[in-house]
Amino acid sequence: MENKAIYRSLADHLDSFPQGFPATKSGKELELLAYLFTPDEAQFALNVTLFFQPLTEVAESAGLDLADSQGLVKSMVAKGLLNMQRGNSGIEINLPPFIVGFYENQVFRIDETFAQLFEDYYREIQGELLSIQPQFHRVIPVHESINTDIEILPEEDVTAIISSKQAWAVMDCICRKQKALLDQACDHPLKVCLAMSDTPGAFDRASQMDALDLASALEVLDMAAKFGLVHTVSNQKSDISYVCNCCTCSCGLLRGISEAHIANVVARSSYFAVVDEDLCIGCGECETVCQFDAIKIGDFAMIDRVPCVGCGVCTRVCPEGAIRLIRREPEEIKPIPVSTDEWLTQRRQARGMS
Repeated sequence: MENKAIYRSLADHLDSFPQGFPATKSGKELELLAYLFTPDEAQFALNVTLFFQPLTEVAESAGLDLADSQGLVKSMVAKGLLNMQRGNSGIEINLPPFIVGFYENQVFRIDETFAQLFEDYYREIQGELLSIQPQFHRVIPVHESINTDIEILPEEDVTAIISSKQAWAVMDCICRKQKALLDQACDHPLKVCLAMSDTPGAFDRASQMDALDLASALEVLDMAAKFGLVHTVSNQKSDISYVCNCCTCSCGLLRGISEAHIANVVARSSYFAVVDEDLCIGCGECETVCQFDAIKIGDFAMIDRVPCVGCGVCTRVCPEGAIRLIRREPEEIKPIPVSTDEWLTQRRQARGMS
């Protein structure tokens, strides 16, 4: 591979972020980067941090004049490799991590070649990437699954999270798109990923996602729940900008449970499912929709609390109303990082980074 040293340097740069970008024995991560970044873009990215900084500072660090830097930034933003915003000092940019970051940004341009590159890389590193705490995502229960007599905290209420925003949009799930390109599509719906913003009209000019009003965003959420998909958000109380609706058959994070048998790929909700044996008729509907193999049917449904993540999907399909979510004991509930900064700090510490 030409310019291998540049891509090795970029891989190391990305792995210095708390999210991580593990190296492989095969060097597949270098092929993946070479497919996305031109050598000039990769060299430029070496000067860009995880946090927004003025373009003028990045250009100076890269040894480029502002005009050349602006050309690279325009191309890289269009490819989803950089983020850009207008700050107090003019244009600011940052380099997103691989996951959750510029990989997901490829949803609008992913092709079969990149789908295979990702698959090869993911299979080599999924155990290393997904076993580190705190997890990338946490599970939010289906709203209707929690008894009305239980106090639901704002960070546990997906409807409240969505309703607190000012703009919404829906787009394709890159995970299901990636698997479909490899002829491994599952039966779950594709257009179920919700993006959200605190800025009114934020998605009105977005050409590759559909802007929604609040009612339509909640309809997408309800449709996802009806298909047995698990609501997940970034693993923090604030700064939430998306809701993923996930499955263990296609979604990159939840596949870690079914493929690598990593039990704690996502942070569980504060709840777990229980069955009223007097009401249960043993129909098996709940077992069919459970993504985590937590339900077995005998004379009635039996739920294993160990794999149950408290998503509440099973409660939606029970014809007898025999399943409900109850809150875990306080010692079982892991504190949720308050903000992105706290999550990054905890992740950095877990990886032994200074």
